[in-house]
Amino acid sequence: MRYRLLGRTGLRVSELFFGAMSFYERGDASREYRAMLDAYADAGGNVIDTASAYGESESVLGELLEGRRDRFVVCTKYTISRDHGDPNAAGNHRKNLVLSLEESLRRLRTDYVDLYWVHLWDRHTPVEETMRALDDAVRAGKILYVGVSDAPAWLVSRANTLAEWRDWTPFAGLQVPYNLLKRDAERELLPMAEAFGMSVAAWGPLAAGVLSGKFTATGGADGPERPGGPTRVDPATLTARDHAVARAVREVAGELGAGAAQVAIAWTRARYGNVHPIVGARDAGQLTENLGAAGLVLPEEAIGRLEAATGFEVGFPGDFIAECEASPWVFGDAEVTGRPRSS
Repeated sequence: MRYRLLGRTGLRVSELFFGAMSFYERGDASREYRAMLDAYADAGGNVIDTASAYGESESVLGELLEGRRDRFVVCTKYTISRDHGDPNAAGNHRKNLVLSLEESLRRLRTDYVDLYWVHLWDRHTPVEETMRALDDAVRAGKILYVGVSDAPAWLVSRANTLAEWRDWTPFAGLQVPYNLLKRDAERELLPMAEAFGMSVAAWGPLAAGVLSGKFTATGGADGPERPGGPTRVDPATLTARDHAVARAVREVAGELGAGAAQVAIAWTRARYGNVHPIVGARDAGQLTENLGAAGLVLPEEAIGRLEAATGFEVGFPGDFIAECEASPWVFGDAEVTGRPRSS
């Protein structure tokens, strides 16, 4: 497993993150969870992603990490309601941040979180309040870095610009759904993250198992869905496009002598070098197979075939701007290479 820097920080993070959302039971299941965590660590992985809303995941992790917590980059999230009867037990405001963080620290049996994610955009809380509250928690030593999940590009851009102007801690990471069947992030979010120097954690790289061959052939999968998480895929709802893309993945996998899940995960890293797929599984054996994606480099021809099968279009303004860049009528005859690098 190779390592990259988290955003514009000096923190080293493995190229594949481990998603602990399936750690939602305590008791007998802990033996398998430990085996999965050990398999990930043995492969060189060091980033574990969870959330306050993932059932018992934080508590299970707290037990499994005892005695080795500092060797991992532990990430958790807040926003989702802690008490449906309390209007202030949800959202991105300061009160919920403070109380959610304290609960997460207790469950994780630690006094700090390496990376604290805003779980999703709260339209009712000004982003200024969220960024200042996160910065206060960083200054207090309870979290080291901050990230944001499931939010529009304009909001993240505004947040990081405010952080730069006001000397607050900026978002070092962005978490979004990204796979061959869901490429929406390529329109605004991934280019924005690249421009700001942010690391991207890609959740759902196997599209709930569709890209692993789960519904059409034997293969790996994302692992069990968590309570309150994404709805299980009903095979009857899969479209012709879904099957076509899954078939293309299997064909490429056969040619390369790799697993379909490995090809699908490897693709998420092929276009943008700052993307870290979040991998999970139902057991240690399947996780080990999925982790094999770390050493898989897809040929350009294979990448082209996979992307052609998706029928994805960037749309306006991306496509329009690309056409303009190629037009001498717009920028003249001179050929310009490279792009300006953000400071």
